[in-house]
Amino acid sequence: MKKAANKKAKPAETATEAESAAPQARILVLQGPNLNMLGVREPGIYGCTTLADIHLAMEDRARASGALLESFQSNHEGELIDRIQAAYSEGVDFIIINPGGLGHTSVALRDALSGVAIPFIEVHISNVHAREPFRHHTYTSGVALGVICGLGPEGYQYALDYALTRLLSR
Repeated sequence: MKKAANKKAKPAETATEAESAAPQARILVLQGPNLNMLGVREPGIYGCTTLADIHLAMEDRARASGALLESFQSNHEGELIDRIQAAYSEGVDFIIINPGGLGHTSVALRDALSGVAIPFIEVHISNVHAREPFRHHTYTSGVALGVICGLGPEGYQYALDYALTRLLSR
């Protein structure tokens, strides 16, 4: 008969220790062509808020909720597709994307988003349905969980709120 080893019992984890050990929700914010020019480009349509302002506000809100948020902007379709594919390998849980003009033209961007099967929301600062007819359709919206458009920079916060609610309640 074996003697039981004399082991000290570990104290129970506190709630904060358990929370800090839990994996954080990872959210990727992707910005397409020309969005680096926010605050300068057509302020009558897009406003005066810069991309840096949008990202800082989103990072603050995500951090306060215990989520990790990364932002990436590119004027190049292939770089956005590469970043979407990398997100899959990195275990990103949710994507918020403003594809800019690529939303209206890029089947490849749509295929990349479909291919990784990471849930995403599409955001547009302006109301694309109240603008030129070629802007009324986006290839990416057909595979998005939802689309937010015409609400200005606040649309990003609404998308983030949805993502956080969805991810943190699982």
